[in-house]
Amino acid sequence: MIYLDNSATTFPKPQGVRQGVQRALLEYGANPGRSGYAMCQRTTQAVYHCRELAAELFGAAGPECVIFQPSCTQALNVVMKGLLKPGDHVVVTDLEHNAVMRPLAAMEKRGISYTVVPVTPGDSDATLEAFRKALGPKTKLAVCTAASNVFGFRVPVERITALCHQYGVKVCVDAAQAAGLMTFRMEESGIDYLCCAGHKGLYGPMGTGLLILREPEQLLETLVEGGTGTQSRSLQMPEEPPERYESGTVNVPGILGLAAGMEFVRRRGPERICREELQKLRHLHSRLSRMNHVILYAPAPEESWSMPVLSFNIEGLPSEQVGEYLAKNGIAVRCGLHCAPLAHEKMGTLETGTVRVSPSAFTRVEDLDALAWRLSRRWE
Repeated sequence: MIYLDNSATTFPKPQGVRQGVQRALLEYGANPGRSGYAMCQRTTQAVYHCRELAAELFGAAGPECVIFQPSCTQALNVVMKGLLKPGDHVVVTDLEHNAVMRPLAAMEKRGISYTVVPVTPGDSDATLEAFRKALGPKTKLAVCTAASNVFGFRVPVERITALCHQYGVKVCVDAAQAAGLMTFRMEESGIDYLCCAGHKGLYGPMGTGLLILREPEQLLETLVEGGTGTQSRSLQMPEEPPERYESGTVNVPGILGLAAGMEFVRRRGPERICREELQKLRHLHSRLSRMNHVILYAPAPEESWSMPVLSFNIEGLPSEQVGEYLAKNGIAVRCGLHCAPLAHEKMGTLETGTVRVSPSAFTRVEDLDALAWRLSRRWE
C-alpha cells in the first residue's frame, strides 16, 4: 500500500517510536508518580524526559508547561472550556477544524459568542486586518489553526498573537497540522496556548497530544477531575501544572513513543522535513496540473504560505469515488470534508469534498508518481 494520508496520522512511524512503545510495555509498567519503588521511579523519569523534550522543541519555559492529552482535540477543549465564561467572545478563522468549531457551537448555548474571520492565503496583512475588525471589548480568546488541514494554507499566528495581545486577548493555536513541520517558540512568539497532535507530524502513536502553556501560573478551570498522585488529602484539583490537567493515569506507552517521535523530528529539523515534503508535493502538483480533468485549488505549494497538503478533484465526480478507485489500486488518500466544513465552504467544495494528499518524511517521489499514473490511466 502507498500511504498518502499523513495529515490524518503519520504511517509508518520511525523505528524508535515502535521500540519506545514496546519498551514501555516491557520495562516501564508502573504508574508514574504514584510510588517510590525502582520501576515506578524509572517510569516517572521517562515521562518527565518526554516533557523536557517537548519543552525544548516548542520553546516553552520548562517541563511544567507541557500537559499530556489524549489528542489535540482534547487539548483545545481544555483551553476553551477552561478559560471562557458566559458573555465572552471568541474570534476564529474560516479554516478551523471541527475540533474548534463543535466545542464553540456547544458553548454558544451557554452564552459564549464567536466571530469567524477570513484568512487571505499569502496575504498576512489582509488576514490581520480581518482579525482587527473582529476584536471587541468582550473578546477573550482568539483560536486559530496554524495551517489548514485541507488546503495547507498557513495562518500568520505570530502576527495574530501580537495583535491580539495589544487588545488584551489571549491566543490559542491549533498546531495539529503544523507541529513537527514548523518551529514554534512559545516564550518568544507570545502564543498563550499551543495544542498539538502527537500522532501526526510529531510521529508519535495515536492517542497522544500536547497542551503547552506559555504562562502555567495562569490557571484554567479543569475539564476533568480525579486522582493525580499529589495532594491526595484535598478534594480539590492541585493548582500546579501539569498535575492540574492530568487526572488519572497518563498513557505511558504513548508518551514514550511520542518522545521517540519528537527525537526523530528534532534530529531532522521541522523546517527540513517541511521543505522536503513540499518539494515532493510540487512534483505532484506539476503532474496533476497537466491533466485535463483535474481541479486544483491552489498554486504549487511554497514554504512561505503552505504546509505540505494538497487537495484536488476530478471534474464531475464526488471525491469519494476517486478515493475508492485509488484505494482499490493500493493508494490511501483522504476524501470528503476532512472535519473542516468551514474550509470547504470557503473554497467552494462543500458539496463535493476534496481528495487530499499528504506526504510524510517517508514518502517517496515514486509514490506520488504512482498516484498520478493511476489518475491519468483512468481519467485521461
